[in-house]
Amino acid sequence: MNEPTSGSGAPLKLMLCAVEPSGDALGAALMRALYNKTPDVEFFGCGGALMAAAGLESLFPIDRFSVIGPVDAIRALPAALRGANILAKMAEEKQVDAVILIDGWSFARIAAKKIKQRAPGVKLIKYVAPQVWASRAHRTKTVAALFDGVLTLFDFEPAWFKKEGVRTKFVGHSTFQAATQGRSDDDAFRKRHGFGDGPLLAVLPGSRHGEVRRLMAPYRRTVEILRDTIPELQTVLVAAPSVEAEVRMAAADWPGGVVLVGADARYQAYSAATAGLVASGTATTELAICATPMVVGYRVNWASALWVRRVATIRHASMINIAADAEIIPEFLQEDCKPDAMAGALVPLLADSLERRMQLEAFPEQLQKFGVGGPPAAALAAETILKWTMKFP
Repeated sequence: MNEPTSGSGAPLKLMLCAVEPSGDALGAALMRALYNKTPDVEFFGCGGALMAAAGLESLFPIDRFSVIGPVDAIRALPAALRGANILAKMAEEKQVDAVILIDGWSFARIAAKKIKQRAPGVKLIKYVAPQVWASRAHRTKTVAALFDGVLTLFDFEPAWFKKEGVRTKFVGHSTFQAATQGRSDDDAFRKRHGFGDGPLLAVLPGSRHGEVRRLMAPYRRTVEILRDTIPELQTVLVAAPSVEAEVRMAAADWPGGVVLVGADARYQAYSAATAGLVASGTATTELAICATPMVVGYRVNWASALWVRRVATIRHASMINIAADAEIIPEFLQEDCKPDAMAGALVPLLADSLERRMQLEAFPEQLQKFGVGGPPAAALAAETILKWTMKFP
C-alpha cells in the first residue's frame, strides 16, 4: 500500500539527472521503483532512451557528456555548463523536492554547484558514489560539501564517506541484479540467430563513441586471428543504444558474418556466448554474472592514459579484478591492447581449459561483494530517497 507523498497532498517532485548510458539504466530502474511506491511522483531532468521510455522528458540530449578523461571532459565543459544551468533553472522554477544526480561525477559536481546557487533549499542526492577508492580520495570532501546524501553500489564504499559525515546508504547495483534475472537458455538464443553448438564469442566494444572508435579495429583483427585458429568460431556483437548505429557500420565487413544485437538481448547473448571480448566497465560484471569467461581490451587517448596513471590507486580496470585484487580476468590496456595478445588469451577460454575453469570458479565469490543476491537495488534506492526527502515518516 502506497503512503501519501506529503502532508499537504502535493505530488512529490523529483529531478533525476543521468548523462551516461550506465546512469540512464540506473535512472530508468529507479523511476519504475519510485512509481511503484508513490504513483503521483513527477519527474524532471535529463536522461537517455531508457529513462525516456520510463516517462522522463529530457531537458537536453545527453550524448555529448559520455566522456572519459580530462581531454574529453574539457571539450564537453561548455555543454556541461549549459546543461547544468538548465537543470538549476528548472529546479528553482518547479520547486523540486530533491535532485538525484546519477553517476557521471564530473557533470554531477558542476550541476550540484549550480543547483545549490539557484535552489539552495533543495536536497541533493548522489546516486553512485565517485570511485574514491580507485583515485582522488579527496573527493569525499567535495561530496560532503555538495550533497545531502550518497547512495552507493558497493558495500565497501559507505565507510569512505561516513568519515566525512556524509549520509550514506549501500543499495547495490540494479543493473547487476537485472543481469541475474535476465540470464537465459543459451540454446534458444543460438537457435534464434542460427548459431550452432560451436564456440561463440561475444564482443562488447563499449557504450561511448570514443570507445567504439578506438576498439572496433583491434577487436576486428582479434576476431580474424581467432578464426584462423578456430574456423568454426562465430561472433555476436552487442551494441549499446548510444552507439548501435556506429557499431553496425563498423562491423559491416567483419569476418564470418557477425550477428549484431541490441541491449535488450544482451543477457541472452552473454548467456549463450562461450567467451567474451569486452571493454572495461559494467559489462565485465554482467558477463561474470552470466558465467561467461572473458578478456578485457581497452584504450583511451594518450592524454587520458597519462592522467589515469597519475591519479589511479588501483592496479586493475574490471570490477571483478578490483574486488579480488588479482587478475582473474586478463586485461590488455593501452599499448597492451593488441590483437595477437587478446586472441592468445581468448583461445583457451573458448574451449574446456584450466583458464576457463579458473575464471568461472572465481566469479561467485567476487560477485557476492556487489550485492547481486541482495534485495532489489532500485527499490531500496527509491525507499531511501523517499525517507531522505522526508516525504515518508
